[in-house]
Amino acid sequence: MKFMMFKGAVAALALAGATTATAEDWAPEGPVSVMIAFQAGGGADTMGRLLAQELAERNGWEVIPENVTGRGGAAMAEALLDQPADGLAIGITVSEAFTYNIQAARNPSYALDDFTYLSTITGSQMGIIARADRGWTTLADVAAAAKAGEDISFGAMSQKLADAAYVIGNALDVEFTTVMVKGGRGGLNGVVAEDIDIAWAAGVQTPGIKAGDIVNLVSAEEDALRVSPDAQMLAEYNVPFTFGVKFMVVAPGGMSEDVSMAYQTAIAEVLNDPEGELNKMISRAFAGPIVVQGDDLRAMLDKGYEEAGALLEASAE
Repeated sequence: MKFMMFKGAVAALALAGATTATAEDWAPEGPVSVMIAFQAGGGADTMGRLLAQELAERNGWEVIPENVTGRGGAAMAEALLDQPADGLAIGITVSEAFTYNIQAARNPSYALDDFTYLSTITGSQMGIIARADRGWTTLADVAAAAKAGEDISFGAMSQKLADAAYVIGNALDVEFTTVMVKGGRGGLNGVVAEDIDIAWAAGVQTPGIKAGDIVNLVSAEEDALRVSPDAQMLAEYNVPFTFGVKFMVVAPGGMSEDVSMAYQTAIAEVLNDPEGELNKMISRAFAGPIVVQGDDLRAMLDKGYEEAGALLEASAE
């Protein structure tokens, strides 16, 4: 696998499992710290801050968002792990931090069982993008260019997506030059500036798609992309994986049932309110509100953990 470093550049799902506790049954005995595992200013950071704002406004809680970034969510997970499970600290992160990253780390500092998983928020819109003026509309077009002798650079914002690029290259019988970028915005900027040929993007590409400047070559989600419903699926290229993530809310392990259920109910109320700012934002920029909680959420993470292990094996071949 070749690597380079590049600098610069739904409808709401029903609440899974009925909840009986409400925010009226429990209230935090002090300010709630919301640790956001994303850099300030991005879409995921905005998502976390809007959730914090609406939890505060709806319930009268004092909620303070803070950015705790680094190592694919590991820095936030470690910080959260050190907090008591009294409801005064929760985290905003992605499912990848608890499925792929734990297994990929040589010496993981936390495990899947170390946390209380409260709720998903939404899903990504993960696709592989290229400039429209390249004339490529599918991954098959990119593979044809590579087989004709063109060196294709592939922007990836995480080790998981670098491994995914390798697996996809094997499926297409080509070799990509993987370019590590900072976030989906880094990949998009690299493609727009023609420093990178193709890149992963998880929703940030939407304005460019609508403007006709960018094309989604394929959907890397389980379902079609909302902005590019006709884009092919990875399964059409015999790739047995998808690479989307779920944005989610977690808490320290051992949280009591009443606190956990109060949070689940409060979060679901925010997400399912079509007049709420968070609902509007994730409906516009992401996959819309997705509420998975309780046993269903843990089952989803267990499945993701198993699939991540299979990806790691495939990328080592």
